[in-house]
Order: sequence, then C-alpha cells, then structure tokens
Amino acid sequence: MLIDSHCHLASHKFAPSELDGIIARASQANVRAMVSLATCLDDIEANLTIADTYPQVGVCLGMHPCDVHHAPDDAISVIEPLVAGPHVVGIGETGLDYYHPAPENWEEPAFRERQRDFLERHFLLAKRSGLGVVIHTRDRSGCQSFDDAMEIYQRHATEVRALFHCFIGTYENARRVLDLGGLVSFGGVSTFKSARDVLEVAARLPRESFLLETDAPYLAPVPFRGQRNEPSFVHHTAACIAEARGETLESLAEHCGRATVTFFPKLLPKIAHTIP
Repeated sequence: MLIDSHCHLASHKFAPSELDGIIARASQANVRAMVSLATCLDDIEANLTIADTYPQVGVCLGMHPCDVHHAPDDAISVIEPLVAGPHVVGIGETGLDYYHPAPENWEEPAFRERQRDFLERHFLLAKRSGLGVVIHTRDRSGCQSFDDAMEIYQRHATEVRALFHCFIGTYENARRVLDLGGLVSFGGVSTFKSARDVLEVAARLPRESFLLETDAPYLAPVPFRGQRNEPSFVHHTAACIAEARGETLESLAEHCGRATVTFFPKLLPKIAHTIP
C-alpha cells in the first residue's frame, strides 16, 4: 500500500492543468493515496480544492516556519474552523527552520522565537482537533532546530502525535522521536549516494515506525534527482529502502502504509475509494 505521506500539490511548480496527469501517474505507480500540505494561508483553498477534486488526496493545514513572518498573529484562528472538514487529515506543515537566514527587517533570535511560538500553537491546534502534527526541521549544521522542536513536542507528546518529515538525522535522534510515540518519514534524500547515512537509519528502524514521502515538487529521488518531483516517484524511494532493509517492496509498502493510516486515520476513506 504505497502512500505519498508528504507532497505539495498546490505548489506553483505544478500548473493546475497538470494535476490530472500527475494523479494518474501516481495511480499507475500503485500510489493509493497522497497527503498534500499547505505551507501558508494563501494555498489552503487550493489544497482543499485539489482534495475535493481527487478523492485519493488528503490535506494538512498549517504554516511553514519559513513563512511565519508573513503570517498574521491570528493565523491559527483562521485555520481552525477548517480542520474538521473531511479532507483535512493533519496539522502542518509546521516546524523550525534554522537553515535559511532571517528575512529582511528581522533579527535571527526574534525570527526563531516566532517560529517556536507558531510551532507551539500548531501543537495546541492539533490537540484541540485530535489530529497529528507534521514537523519540518532544518539546520546549516548540527541539530538545534530538531532539539528545539523535540523540547516543544515533549510537552505535548501525551496528547499529540508528531511526524518528523524528510528525516535526515541520526538513528539516535530518530529513536528520540519514536520514544515519544512519534514517527519519521523518508523521502528522496535516502536514495542519494551522498546521504548513505540516511538510508542506514531507515534500514535500522522497526517496522511501522516510519513513512514514505516525496516532498514533491522538491527532492526528487534517484534516478530523477535534480528534476521536479511528483508523487509517483515515491516508488523509487520505497524500492531503495526495501533493498537496504533486505525486504520486498510489497512488504515495505504494507507496513509503511499501516504506519501512515495510524498517523492519518482520516486518510482511510480515501484509500478505500481507490480499491478496485
């Protein structure tokens, strides 16, 4: 049961006229469902429209950490009335990004504090809505954004489950997530020769502890590295991880699929819709 647990179908890199083909190619690659994530208030409506058009697409609503300086202070209040809708399966993409510099007219400490404040608000929204939260972390070096996100997650872990997407950290940090009841997901980076340590982490983790994703249109896996990514390419990431784990693609897809629907239970009706 291949599922692309993280993509951005409302991205400007995908023309609306292309979506029929993108969804069809995903179906041909046996991708049973996709989760498309909003990154700002402006693309929420587009994501919801896509999910309304394509029954196999669920959406997450949230604010990407790189966009919090554009977001109004009451952004979560704008999102909250929408999360009970049938297409909304999670909260996000939220998180902490210490890789990109602070935007113009912002000092780095203040910008990072606003990101942490928004991440906290996303956790509180997830708690009120009964949904999981999808987290982005990124650093230029080290893992400070991950450590700070984990500190916030730890305060909410008894009531909210978190998914750390596009995981490129160490096995020890993956275990920290799992020990709090969370999950990680792996994308195209795990197929890169320059990132063999990521593949080694995926190979060591227990079954049903991780998900598969594309982060499309970004980070296309080998053999499409450098090109625009799309949900059908999750097949290549799955095959690479399955080989590293010494299991069949079918086995990997099955337990990653189970992990996905335990984190996104509202995705189940969308998967059922695709059963022949």
